[in-house]
Amino acid sequence: MYEEMYYILERGINEAMDKIEAEEYQEALICLEQASRAAEEKYIGG
Repeated sequence: MYEEMYYILERGINEAMDKIEAEEYQEALICLEQASRAAEEKYIGG
């Protein structure tokens, strides 16, 4: 489970970094929020 959570967060962070480099700050924030929610759902759901 933790490996999957790590993968979810890592993917979200990488995507957000790409958005920041492109100066798409709102989209970067959305990527981070979605990754955070997905990892939390994975934790809660097992």
